[in-house]
Amino acid sequence: MQANFSLAAVDIHQLLEQNWGYKKFRPLQEEIIQSVLAGNDTLALLPTGGGKSICFQVPALAMEGICLVISPLIALMKDQVEQLKKRNIQAIAIYSGMSRREIDVALDNCVFGKIKFLYLSPERLQTEIFLERVKRMNVCLLAVDEAHCISAWGESFRPPYAQIADFRLLLPQVPVIALTATATEKVKIDIQEKLSFVRPNVFQQSFARSNLSYSTYLEEDKERRLLTILQKVSGTAIVYVRSRKRTKAIAEWLQRCGIRADYYHAGLDNTQRSARQDAWIQNRTRVIVATNAFGMGIDKPDVRIVVHLDLPDTLEAYYQEAGRAGRDERKAYAVVLYNPGDVQDLERRVLQSYPAITVIRHVYQALANYYKLAVGSSQFASYDFDLEDFKDVFQLNVAETYQALKRLEEAGFIQLNESYYNPSKLYFTVDNRQLYEFQVANAAYDPLIKLVLRMYGGEVFTNFMTISENAIAKQLHASVKDVIAYLTRLHQQQLLVYDQQKDKPQLTFLTPRYDAADLPLEVRLLENRKQRDLEKARSVKHYVQHTVRCRTQLLLEYFGEITDQTCGVCDICLQRKKLEPDLREGAAELRERILYSLQPGELSLQNLVKQLKNENEKKLLQTVQAMVGVGELRYLANGNLVWVR
Repeated sequence: MQANFSLAAVDIHQLLEQNWGYKKFRPLQEEIIQSVLAGNDTLALLPTGGGKSICFQVPALAMEGICLVISPLIALMKDQVEQLKKRNIQAIAIYSGMSRREIDVALDNCVFGKIKFLYLSPERLQTEIFLERVKRMNVCLLAVDEAHCISAWGESFRPPYAQIADFRLLLPQVPVIALTATATEKVKIDIQEKLSFVRPNVFQQSFARSNLSYSTYLEEDKERRLLTILQKVSGTAIVYVRSRKRTKAIAEWLQRCGIRADYYHAGLDNTQRSARQDAWIQNRTRVIVATNAFGMGIDKPDVRIVVHLDLPDTLEAYYQEAGRAGRDERKAYAVVLYNPGDVQDLERRVLQSYPAITVIRHVYQALANYYKLAVGSSQFASYDFDLEDFKDVFQLNVAETYQALKRLEEAGFIQLNESYYNPSKLYFTVDNRQLYEFQVANAAYDPLIKLVLRMYGGEVFTNFMTISENAIAKQLHASVKDVIAYLTRLHQQQLLVYDQQKDKPQLTFLTPRYDAADLPLEVRLLENRKQRDLEKARSVKHYVQHTVRCRTQLLLEYFGEITDQTCGVCDICLQRKKLEPDLREGAAELRERILYSLQPGELSLQNLVKQLKNENEKKLLQTVQAMVGVGELRYLANGNLVWVR
């Protein structure tokens, strides 16, 4: 279980070109990789599209042994495993919904096979089956993806991430690389402390995107402005909205306006999601209207515009979603359209998302009753979940119930996967000799068994293989129903394990079932999270309503990156360029008053407005904006203005 670092002969550039086809690394990737190869605990902050996965995949390939990748998102795990397999790199994932036998086989392959990457959720780290096997694995690297989840101050806090530090005690010589696209200063410190870094070690690429123009517009008719934008800016687009119903309504309206649009959300089945995603990636669909379920793990470099028709809950979410535009480093646009009601709804939504503790306990008890679970049972058991049926059975309020489920998920009691798809899998539990004897004794099954072996090869004896009942039925000239029936009977006779396709939302109990009255909810933590979310909502409000400072500067400051340099391409910078001649020609007297007010020292913009209350406020703000633009005034890290003398 010791990492092997005596690998000077390994050429990481050669690995990059052989496996990914790139001749050179992106900014900071090589420095991060060298830090990992030197055995250092490393925190890598790269913006969306910055190539985070290569930062742990390349050094892992340069080492002997297996890399454990901790990730909270099943869809992202599956996507990365598939991408690695396409490059002939052995990778596997363990996630909720898999049978114990499937997990058992996967872990055996990690111990005895040639698996290079094992992806798993943080909840799996403390399970007995994993802890016993990992002691027999030659682990070279621990990669923690979406590392902000470890911090209560971060986006999408996940309590099981806190177990990673304890898990590291089993692998004392194995370095950890933590990766995230967004982290404030507080979160960066928290990540390193919670992961027990030997010493602070952060690599951070600037959050600035020089090719991306950020804009926000106050609009009463947001849909009409959206249409105007799409008519002016050619190329592929993503439009983000909050509700599933709204994705369909907006997409159909755009279609009526002559734009090739479609919609995407977690409620669609896997076939629909895949077809719509592929059509958009291949440019058959120009505009995809989606909830935030869309975009994670999708690498489409030529997106020209991302429009938020509804306000995001946090600037972290906005930065990631907006950052899906312009990954090819060509000019792209990120636009927020909002009205006064949207701003008022931000804090109201946060307050509504934290139901009373009694409601959370009631929903948890209802889940136990729904699935008829005994106290102390069902850890890691997964079930099909239909929210509509669940709330009808127990006469629950749907919005309140959904938020209670999210709080239970954040607290680490359940996991709710709304866009779950797990294809059918097959694994032979007998060896070749036993299988042959069965075929001789049961001639009716012989054609099916021979076909499965021909289609999927000998690996079905060592690993669960993804199969297609449709493809098997076509080759056998039989119905899909008959194929399923045959495979089910073979499963019942313990000749093989047949895990049939699942395509419904999955709810997994991550802990043994509690009595609801004894459910250990941390009330103070919930209150702290609510206050944190309110702060984040106010940051979004400040960002969209701001009319003076460069949008890139506002985003950079939020993530702890202070700069005097303006982007020159956001809506505020472009407006400032129009104002600079006016500043030279007609605002000299007002400029002098502003400088006089700032002579004693720094002032907030609000206090400056109060001091110059007799001035036209709009003209005052425009003049301040222009003075900042030409470098005469500067904003400090605390948001106050200062005269640059």
